[in-house]
Amino acid sequence: MSELHKFLFDGLPVRGMLVRLTDSWREMLGRREPGQDYPPELRDMLGEMSAAAVLMQANIKFNGALVLQVFGDGPVKLAVAEAQPDLSYRATAKCVGSVEPGATLEAMVNLRGQGRCAITLDPKDKFPGQQPYQGVVPLHGDQREPLQKMSEVLEHYMLQSEQLDTKLVLAANGDIAAGLLIQRLPVEGEGNLEGRRNEDDIGLSDAFNRISMLAATLTAEELLTLDADTVLRRLFWEETVTRFEPLSGSTAPRFACTCSRERVGQMLLGLGREEVDSVLAERGDVEIGCDFCGRHYRFDAVDVGALFTPAGQQPEGGAAASTLQ
Repeated sequence: MSELHKFLFDGLPVRGMLVRLTDSWREMLGRREPGQDYPPELRDMLGEMSAAAVLMQANIKFNGALVLQVFGDGPVKLAVAEAQPDLSYRATAKCVGSVEPGATLEAMVNLRGQGRCAITLDPKDKFPGQQPYQGVVPLHGDQREPLQKMSEVLEHYMLQSEQLDTKLVLAANGDIAAGLLIQRLPVEGEGNLEGRRNEDDIGLSDAFNRISMLAATLTAEELLTLDADTVLRRLFWEETVTRFEPLSGSTAPRFACTCSRERVGQMLLGLGREEVDSVLAERGDVEIGCDFCGRHYRFDAVDVGALFTPAGQQPEGGAAASTLQ
C-alpha cells in the first residue's frame, strides 16, 4: 500500500518526509490505453514528479491543487503531476517524438535550453480576482549547466523561488514511485512555496548540511526496494528522530482524477458552438478522453444542443435536460 512518513530531527531545524507510491502508482499506469505505455524513461520521470508533488503538498498543507509541470523543446513537450490537499494525485505527459533509451531530463525536455519547471498553487476557495501563485525556473543551474535529474530541478527551484535549503532523493519504475525530502525549517513560520523567505540562512545550517549529506547517500535502488523503517534507520541511525504516525490505508496518497462530464462540457462551451458543430458534422459525435485517467466522455447532437441552450430555455425532463447531471 502507498504510504507517507513524516519525521523531525530532535533539537535541529530540519524536517523530513518519505513517500512510497505503490498500488496507486500501478493503478495510474494501468489506465493507459493498450499500446500507449510511456517510454520507461518518461514513465520514471512522471513517477518522480508524482512522488515530489505529494511530498510538497504534504509539506505545505495547502488548501488547493499543487501542480508541478515540466515543459520545453524536446520530444516530451509537457509533463504534469498534480496533488490535492487529501494527497490524491494524478499525472500525465505529452510526448511528440522518440525518447531514446537512457534519455536524461535534458534529452527529453531541454534539448536547446528552453526547458522550464513551474509549480502552481491553485486555491480551492479563491477570493474575487485572486490568481493562482506560480513560480517558474529554467532547467539549468547557476552556471547554466543543464540539470539532468528531477530532484536537482526541484532543489534548484526551492533555492531560487523560495530560499529554502532542500534535499530530494527521487526514484521510480513500473511498480513504485518514491521520494525522500529533507528541508531546513523556515525561521518565520510555515512559509514554503507561499512566501516567507530567509535568504541570509541559505547554505549556512550545519545541521541541515549534515542531514542532507546523509540523505544523499541513499541510492535509487535502496529507495525503491527498502521499507521506510529500514531507510530511516540506515541513514539516520546516529540522529534522534521523532516520527509521526504514517499516513497509510484510507489516509495514504492515492490516485484520483478530478475530471468530470461537467468540466468537459465547460471546455466545449469554451470552444464555441461553431467549432463543436463542425466536429459533430464530421464524426457524428464529440468524444473527449481524459489524459490523466483515460476516461472518455461522449457528446452526441442532443447533448451538444442541451449544452449550448440556456438553462431557462431547456425543456423539462427528457434526455436533453438530464444529460449533464
